Amino acid sequence: MEADNLLRMANRIGHFFEAMPDRPEALRDTASHVRKFWEPRMRRALLAHMDTHGDEGLTPFVAEAIATHRHELE
Repeated sequence: MEADNLLRMANRIGHFFEAMPDRPEALRDTASHVRKFWEPRMRRALLAHMDTHGDEGLTPFVAEAIATHRHELE
């Protein structure tokens, strides 16, 4: 799967959860959604993108969610 598609999907997920009033919970739920509903190769590709390109293409919220809860996605 192309990184652009993964970034777009991650940002859409983050857009949904970012509206939650409890930011730590929203960050956790964003990462949890990716963990539960993305297959491992998709998660690995997203993490590889972040390792190579940092948070390029991700909203600040999603980048924070992935970085903060990376251990759950590996």
